[in-house]
Amino acid sequence: MRILIAEDDFVSRKFLFKVLSQYGECDMTVDGIETVEAFAIALESGNPYDLLCLDIMMPKIDGLKALKAIRELESKKKVKDSKRCKVIMISALSETEVEFDSFKREYEVYRIKPVDIEDIVNAMKELKLLS
Repeated sequence: MRILIAEDDFVSRKFLFKVLSQYGECDMTVDGIETVEAFAIALESGNPYDLLCLDIMMPKIDGLKALKAIRELESKKKVKDSKRCKVIMISALSETEVEFDSFKREYEVYRIKPVDIEDIVNAMKELKLLS
């Protein structure tokens, strides 16, 4: 499994890497633009990410805008819905504090910081990435 961790907070990024690297190959990005670029490169190379852990509040462009750009890239490449990258949104904000509009259908799972190992493992099980 290929995993992209998009998190600007060093401690959160290292924690996610430590947990997720047990389940697959992990890459890390620290801002929204870098995240979209890494995703585009992986998609273009024919080796796309299976899972994206995406922080909402990131520099340059936020996670919601990055996710919109990522879904547009998948759409342009004609990626079937069943093959789209699974997304775990991570934020210090509760879902009710964020105005999501149409974003609900763009990600699969939402977790509130601080996340722990059980949160991440359960999210991956929800996504059927783990049994």
